[in-house]
Amino acid sequence: MSDVPNIAQKAPFPVEVEAGKTYFWCSCGQSKSQPFCDGSHKGSSFAPTKFTAETSKTAYFCGCKNSKNGALCDGSHSAL
Repeated sequence: MSDVPNIAQKAPFPVEVEAGKTYFWCSCGQSKSQPFCDGSHKGSSFAPTKFTAETSKTAYFCGCKNSKNGALCDGSHSAL
């Protein structure tokens, strides 16, 4: 696995999150459980990013793996 993340998709993943629940976002782009980690990063420099929902809502998790906003989409996919 390279040091560059795989682009899972060029759009965010909308997910209904629950207040107080913790989620682990895939940063490598190899997970089969996008946008969440399934351990595919093992043996690489990648690690999942912990996200704890403050409120119950729809969260938009980054699909391109280039967000400067951690696990959440910041629109970086529009420049790819």
